[in-house]
Amino acid sequence: MSNFLRSFLVVVWFGLAAVLIAGLLLWVSSLLRPSKPTREKMLTYESGVDPVGEGWSQSQVRYYIFALLFVIFDVEAVFIFPWATQLERYGMFGLVEMGIFVFVLLLGLVYAWRKRVLRWV
Repeated sequence: MSNFLRSFLVVVWFGLAAVLIAGLLLWVSSLLRPSKPTREKMLTYESGVDPVGEGWSQSQVRYYIFALLFVIFDVEAVFIFPWATQLERYGMFGLVEMGIFVFVLLLGLVYAWRKRVLRWV
């Protein structure tokens, strides 16, 4: 067996051990915990307010789009930090590439702004 496969096998064994230990701990905790269900305990908890009406409500899509835009720009910011630490190594080429990258991000932000996605209503 090659060293690569042997090291991969070690990762698989540790993954299996982690899954087994987590399952064992969940099983033991389900045996040890107290279980006295009541009607009040089964009610939906909504920030300390008693639920009123049905549990089904529609949300506007713009909230999800706003959240996705946040995630996209947050992840893109993660790409800027390693570049900033190695700026001297990349030189002018890296500076131009990052300028293009930031410009594309700015285009996305302007597009979202023009579509009025960033308006929180």
